[in-house]
Amino acid sequence: MKKIFVLLLLSTVFINCSGQQPKINGVSFVGSPEEITAAEIEPVVNVNANWAAVMPFGFIKNLETPTVVFNVERQWWGERRDGAKKTIELLQDREIEVMLKPQIWVWRGEFTGDINMKSEEDWNTLKKSYEDFILLYAVLAEEMQIPILCIGTELHTFVQKRPEFWNRLIAKIRSVYKGELTYAENWDQFDKVPFWGQLDYIGVDAYFPISHSKTPTVEELKNGWQKHKNHIVTLQTKMKKPVLFTEYGYRSVHFTAKEPWDSNRTNGNIDLKGQNNALTALYQEFWNEPWFAGGFLWKWYHNHNKVGGERNNRFTIQNKPSEQLIKEFYSTNK
Repeated sequence: MKKIFVLLLLSTVFINCSGQQPKINGVSFVGSPEEITAAEIEPVVNVNANWAAVMPFGFIKNLETPTVVFNVERQWWGERRDGAKKTIELLQDREIEVMLKPQIWVWRGEFTGDINMKSEEDWNTLKKSYEDFILLYAVLAEEMQIPILCIGTELHTFVQKRPEFWNRLIAKIRSVYKGELTYAENWDQFDKVPFWGQLDYIGVDAYFPISHSKTPTVEELKNGWQKHKNHIVTLQTKMKKPVLFTEYGYRSVHFTAKEPWDSNRTNGNIDLKGQNNALTALYQEFWNEPWFAGGFLWKWYHNHNKVGGERNNRFTIQNKPSEQLIKEFYSTNK
């Protein structure tokens, strides 16, 4: 009996030591203009996603404007606090975990990484405004028992020029929110974030350029990943934090992996195979790595039957061949 007990104990220890956390098989759930219902969550369930990023927004007029406008009536329902909360409730009802990911949008789509103030007064205004924005959603994250809160997205100039602000902000967030934290940095700046040591995940928006081919093969794409993957591993080894792809995805266009961040609607002829191959290569390269937490596919719309399709050249996989790829992959790679 004693021998059996010892064997069971050793087996339990081995499982606990060798076991990994389930992968985050996520989608980035785009905020809806109007209130949604449980029916809009079913396609997320059907694709076997076990996580979703919910993304309320704040708005800035231009790259030098210090005030973030957020949670106002003229915003879309899904971009406000009430809409985010309801969306979270609907996802949780279907046992889908949530990463709350408040984001900034600059008018006309200018890149948030270039937000830069002209004076110390403006920097102080921006810091206060951004803090109010994030803390509103940190409190919501705690209220809703959200497992992960993302404290910012692609703000490298702000981060690198005002690191002391971010140190204080993280401490304030921790005082009201007890879950895990990450920050989503762009693929070309993720190694310059000074506060990874204070967070729980290294968050990367994984739009790495990995091929110049019109319709690259999976093997070509995997080869293109190697230098970037080595770069990621170097930081991960140094910081000893799991890596989370806070965004990943490819458009269904020719040359999809050349500049994957390009969201210009008019750029690119439709290439469904290219999108499929690029996603396949990413999954084969990362999902089996023990240091890799998973990721959130960019992007998923609430009105499933009206978006995407084989004549659509955007990021969404909805109603395209890649939807079946994701469904099968997320089902078997947990």
